Parts: sequence; structure tokens; C-alpha cells
Amino acid sequence: MLSSSSTTVKNLPLKRRLCFLLKLVCFASSVLIFCEFLIYYVVIFQCRWPDVKGGAHVGEKETSASVLKAIFLADTHLLGEIKGHWFDKLRREWQMERSFQTALWLLQPDIVFILGDVFDEGKWSSPQAWADDVGRFQKMFRYSISTELVVVVGNHDIGFHYEMTTYKVNRFEKVFNFTSGKLITRKGINFVLVNSVAMEGDGCALCRASEAKLVALSHKLNCSQQKPNHSNKRCSDVEKLPASEPILLQHYPLYRKSDAECTGEDSAPPEEKNIPFKEKYDVLSQEASQKLLWWFQPRLILSGHTHSACEVLHAGKIPEISVPSFSWRNRNNPSFIMGSITPTDFSLQKCFLPFESRVFTIYCAAGALLVILVLAHVQLLTPPFYFAQRLISKHKAV
Repeated sequence: MLSSSSTTVKNLPLKRRLCFLLKLVCFASSVLIFCEFLIYYVVIFQCRWPDVKGGAHVGEKETSASVLKAIFLADTHLLGEIKGHWFDKLRREWQMERSFQTALWLLQPDIVFILGDVFDEGKWSSPQAWADDVGRFQKMFRYSISTELVVVVGNHDIGFHYEMTTYKVNRFEKVFNFTSGKLITRKGINFVLVNSVAMEGDGCALCRASEAKLVALSHKLNCSQQKPNHSNKRCSDVEKLPASEPILLQHYPLYRKSDAECTGEDSAPPEEKNIPFKEKYDVLSQEASQKLLWWFQPRLILSGHTHSACEVLHAGKIPEISVPSFSWRNRNNPSFIMGSITPTDFSLQKCFLPFESRVFTIYCAAGALLVILVLAHVQLLTPPFYFAQRLISKHKAV
């Protein structure tokens, strides 16, 4: 049977074989273009900016202009030279690059925040490896002059507390212009950037410097929120900031026992939800968490680190959102947060990226179809139409 099929293939006209081959190439190319490029537009196009009140401004145009459109993502974990396999790098970094660039093009945010763990091996990287990783990051997360990118430090960028050194912190700050206790004010909205790795509370030099900056910034913000007719000598010489309550941005979440109360399709898996969190490793310590809440009284906290989504209410009124990982390496269903923010209000909406499992399913289905078409073409597989026709003929003959 195989020899006869081989003879049949050889006898096929060359033009017919080339035409069939061209059709296969076009089909395979179409699947590749859709899975590696178009699918990001199809999925992210469905995301919409949430509505929010415009605050004190009056009029539709002024209200629209007063709203800051911000994207929050976390834990990109660009692989390094030690643990990163070339194919893993290629696959996951292409996914993040296409997701980021598509989101910028479709959603046109004013500002993007990355909440730490930009790199996977920043805590180990040699100077050359660090430079290579930074170069890849800048290519993947390039942005136009109409968008601002702000990066917060994570434990994989500079190491856990016992691995953190002045050298590692300084090289991160040099690239990303990040300092703990830095205030970014846009459209009257105050964002406080925290180096949560330095909130160990053991009095180390980096920890003391970080906490001192946070305390000084807290004093400025508190003085700025006082009423103009309120007399306070301690605030007389303090630079006034917008009176908006701050939004806290950091890598570690504030203290919580576990993810047991977290819900949603991108929360932690059921087998992980009840595992107790370790203070100063999975979450900030209770003491550090209370300090940040007391110093800033934030209206919103956004964090990363756990790679899963969670919403927590601190002190019964302060919401914290844990932003899931942006990478397929950490989640099958990565996502980012879209925020419409004014000085007095905010509204958040989650935007999911393409599921890795769905892309894999499309490739498998396309591959199976290609195999069937090839087998049918060389007559090793009877086409379904002729098979059904043969059955009908036999039935009539009986």
C-alpha cells in the first residue's frame, strides 16, 4: 500500500503539488501571525478604561482632561544568563513585549507603573549580565514621549534584605531613576514609591535611609492636607504638595496571613491559598505595614510579588490590590490593572492578556489539521466526503 501511495505522489503534476504546498505554507503562516501578533490586539481591544468622577473640574472636556489613565503591572521577571533557557526567554519575552506594545497602542495610557521584580536574576547579575538584561528590558518596554514609565524595585532586582547591597540598589536607581520615598505627582495625584525590601526594621544603613525619606515625605503630605486656616508651626516652612491623599506603590504586599480570602479566576490556586505567609519574605511585617498605614493614610495601595490577584481591606477602609504577574512564565492568565484616577476618586479595571493554554490549543489544532490535510493529499487517509459516499453506496447496494 505504501509503495502504491508513493507512486501516486510521484505521478502528481508538479504544479498541483506546488499549489498544495503553497496552501499549507499560507495556512501555517496565518496561524503563526494570529497566535504571535494579532491575538494580542483581539484580546486587549476588549479592555475599556473604567469611568470615574472628574473631581472639582466642571464641564465634560475639563473632566476628561483631569483623569489620569494609569496602567499597573508587576513581576515581569526577565530571565538572566544563569537560569534562563534561550527558548524560555524567546517565548515569554515576546509575549510580554507584544502585550505591552499592543496595550500602549490601543489604550494610550498617560503613565505605566511596574511594581517590582523587573528582572529574575538582578540579585546575582554580573555588571555585563545586568547591562544585557537592561538592554532587553528597554527594547521590550519601549514607549513614546506621550507615555511615562515608572519602575518600583523588587527583591529579585536587588536581592532579599540579606542580599541587598548599596551597589545593587545604586545600579537599579541609576537605570530607573528610583529612590525609596520618592513622590510622583501627576494631575494633582500623589504616588508614593516604596522600596519594600528595605522595610526590614532592623536598622541597617539602607533601611534607615529609606525610612527617613518616607517619614520626611509623610510630614510633607500631612502638612499639605491641612486646611489653609489651620495653624501648625511644624508645617510653616514645609513645601506644600497637592492635598490629594496618596496612592502607595510597592513590591511586597502589606501584611496578611495568607491568600485564603482572595477570590477571582487569577487568585492563587486552591492548594496554595491556605499556606501561611512568612513576614518579611512573602509580605511585609506587621510592624512595617502599620508604619506605612500610619505615616501616609493612603487611599489605595498597589503591590505585586505573589504573582496572583488579591483584594484586601486594611483598617476597614484602605484597599490594597495585589497585581498578578505579567508573564506567562508565572501565570497561564497574566493581566494588568487599568486605573482612571483623579485627585479625589479612582476606578480600577483588570485587563487580561491572551491565555497561554489557548494559544497552545490553537497551535495543536492547526497542527492536527495540517497532518490530516497532508495525509489526505497523498491518499494515505481517505477524505471524509469520499468515505461517507462509499458507505452510502454500499447501503444502497444492500
